[in-house]
Amino acid sequence: MRFADRREAGQRLAHALGSLRGREVVVLGLPRGGVPVAAEVATALGAPLDVAVVRKLGLPAQPELAMGAIAEDGARVLNDQVVGGAGVHRDLLAEVESKERAELDRRAVAYRGERPRVSVAGRTVVLVDDGIATGATARAACHSARARGADRVVLAVPVAPVDWERRIGDAADELVCPHVEDDFLAVGQFYDDFAQTTDEQVVAFLRRGTAREVTVAAGPVELPGTLTVPAEARGVVVFAHGSGSGRGSPRNVFVAEALAQAGLGTLLFDLLTEEEAADRANVFDIGLLAERLTRATEWLLTNGVPPRDGLRVGYFGASTGAAAALWAAADPGSPVGAVVSRGGRPDLADRRLSEVRCPTLLIVGGHDERVLELNRAAEQSLQCPHELTVVPGATHLFEEPGALSEVTAQARDFFLRHLGEAV
Repeated sequence: MRFADRREAGQRLAHALGSLRGREVVVLGLPRGGVPVAAEVATALGAPLDVAVVRKLGLPAQPELAMGAIAEDGARVLNDQVVGGAGVHRDLLAEVESKERAELDRRAVAYRGERPRVSVAGRTVVLVDDGIATGATARAACHSARARGADRVVLAVPVAPVDWERRIGDAADELVCPHVEDDFLAVGQFYDDFAQTTDEQVVAFLRRGTAREVTVAAGPVELPGTLTVPAEARGVVVFAHGSGSGRGSPRNVFVAEALAQAGLGTLLFDLLTEEEAADRANVFDIGLLAERLTRATEWLLTNGVPPRDGLRVGYFGASTGAAAALWAAADPGSPVGAVVSRGGRPDLADRRLSEVRCPTLLIVGGHDERVLELNRAAEQSLQCPHELTVVPGATHLFEEPGALSEVTAQARDFFLRHLGEAV
């Protein structure tokens, strides 16, 4: 059995853990390689993601051979056979542990910053790594989770040697591994891409947050959506798709993933029910779409995210969705702090344009001539702080190489500037 990369391994492992979905679960990835795997598991289970920082205690003369491991909260496990066989005396062991403890503390700060650890007290903890070799670091992570009050500890890996259960012992309540292998030399032999995961990538996974499927109460209807809110997010961007697309729009999903990587929350949801969308008149009813957007925003602030000071909302609209976003943002009591329009039709917001007060960014393709003309005309009606950015060579859907990446970078920077950096 081979995996293309850690992402694929995480998806396969998530399938094996499907029975845990909907329970009080926290997913902890073992840095660094276990974090990309854990991110896929957390997404599939709709669970929060954090790291279980651990460090191997390698023999001084043979660092790759583990004589034990340490984790946060002072947890430590030793392989007495290795320690005794190598003749490692107490002072040398203490010296190795002190060095690794300093590195463990450095990484914990680097990964989380000032963000507190996700609480595991009374919850099921799923500890995830990209594979098991000696099992020392995994055992230390299990002991740490128990010390923090976990109700149940599940150790899950995509691949492991046949004797992995013996190596882990009773450190975990449950062991999950979909692929147990006889011919096991190293974890990397089962991956086509086993490139080292960097500290920066670990931080990005933690900041991205976990996507979860939600039901958005938008006035008289309930609409399916996908919500991602990093723990430290100061802003949440609500997406309003254009005519003929929904929350699964690949362009909006692409932008949403980049915003989440930057520490911003995102909500993608369908503005219309399936029955409503079948009537093309509804697709162009800007008043109706704006009303749905307003009600979804109210739901988001009251039910969708944990209460926190300073949480701000932004709108990202495409095509007719941009008109709905501007229409909704024009409401006197609107909590919206910024609007970004991608290839939008601001002209369809009509007289409401002059009532928008929040900063607005209009992004248009240089070859989308008719829409560019309409956006330039709309600028004359906007009384709020606004910018018009033209992406050279791009057409309406920004399908040209690099075009959508430019849109994403512009939107990300604009929202971070006006909604606030993640803290």
